[in-house]
Amino acid sequence: LIMSPAMWKWTCLVSHLLLSTTVSPLGRQQPLHPKRSFITFTRDQAEGNFNHLVVDERTGLIYLGAVNRIYKLSSDLKVMVTHQTGPEEDNPKCYPPSVVQTCNEPLTRTNNINKMLLIDYKENRLIACGSLYQGICKLLRLDDLFKLGEPYHKKEHYLSGVNESGSVFGVIVSYSNMDDKLFIATAVDGKPEYFPTISSRKLTKNSEADGMFAYVFHDEFVASMIKIPSDTFTIIPDFDIYYIYGFSSGNFVYFLTLQPEMISPPGSTTKEQVYTSKLVRLCKEDTAFNSYVEVPVGCEKNGVEYRLLQAAYLSKAGSILARSLGVGPEDDILFTVFSKGQKRKMKSLDESALCIFVLKKINDRIKDRLQSCYRGEGTLDLAWLKVKDIPCSSALLTIDDNFCGLDMNAPLGVSSMVRGLPIFTEDGDRMTSVIAYVYKNHSLAFVGTKSGKLKK
Repeated sequence: LIMSPAMWKWTCLVSHLLLSTTVSPLGRQQPLHPKRSFITFTRDQAEGNFNHLVVDERTGLIYLGAVNRIYKLSSDLKVMVTHQTGPEEDNPKCYPPSVVQTCNEPLTRTNNINKMLLIDYKENRLIACGSLYQGICKLLRLDDLFKLGEPYHKKEHYLSGVNESGSVFGVIVSYSNMDDKLFIATAVDGKPEYFPTISSRKLTKNSEADGMFAYVFHDEFVASMIKIPSDTFTIIPDFDIYYIYGFSSGNFVYFLTLQPEMISPPGSTTKEQVYTSKLVRLCKEDTAFNSYVEVPVGCEKNGVEYRLLQAAYLSKAGSILARSLGVGPEDDILFTVFSKGQKRKMKSLDESALCIFVLKKINDRIKDRLQSCYRGEGTLDLAWLKVKDIPCSSALLTIDDNFCGLDMNAPLGVSSMVRGLPIFTEDGDRMTSVIAYVYKNHSLAFVGTKSGKLKK
């Protein structure tokens, strides 16, 4: 494998790892070339952790979201610009934030943890969302990190929540002749009345426009969002949806999630809480979110189930892998990391598996489910959103690969799990991150582990 210097440095930085060994095809550990040098970027630990990183695909420049800071780095990891985002006087109980309305809670100097970092290529700006003031976002000019806008006057401007560990993921859908959209998904941290778990927002050309981050559509009855019903918390008090990864492909936007559910173990009359990994799919053009579908994902090897999603990455198949999977070289492939079992979200077991999914096969499963539901078969199968099973309604219509739902039989859940193909397992050092790409027709994956190793 030959990598450009910029690619190698980015791989090292994005993983925050110390590369000490590689794994040969036979599984033996080989010592790394002793003269390999690494360029690193560090800051005093007192300044806080690094949270998110994005690389400008046009220039190779790196943007790093941290506690109270946004950094712009050159491809050799030299600091070019720094933008300060905190700390500020705040209290997580202030609704709306005290910057809009007086709050009776005591204010204290509060750190701003970066929750999301996205490059808006069309408008040449960075979207940097933090934990201050219920999660407001800044729009920064890519060139010099100058603040172009910071919407905070409306309820929908608070996007990412105050919980430091809450997951947030955003996907930009770009258009040539109209404003772009931001699909944003967030853990709500017990505040479903305040935050939708998933929504689509306007990205206006003017960073200070009044409509920035407004819902794509919103009237008295329908909006471009989904909220977790309060009834769900009666059944699962700590219910939340944790968003691990998001991407767009074709006519759809996808999110990979981890969420709790109650199941009845075989032979038991009581229910227990487990975690299920699910893929969520929405049509890009669906303003009413009638196309919302969830499908469980996981994988199994030698009778061992791997169900707790740790990380994911979208890549192409490449001609060699494509032949073995029976797909085209340009077909989308999901590289995923799961840990063993499904009962512990925060304390995952060290046994883990790297698995691949063909996105087209997931979409085929969703289409089959849509077709059966519109024949009136089964129920909507989305317990957390509907609380009780609602029967599917029959309708005479053709459901093709790009069907985007109606105001019936929606939102919809798929009950049977789509299983990925396990290609590598690790029993002692849990895999925690993955990236992949195609090099000379070969599919290559880099996997980071719990102890700080990088496996190729």
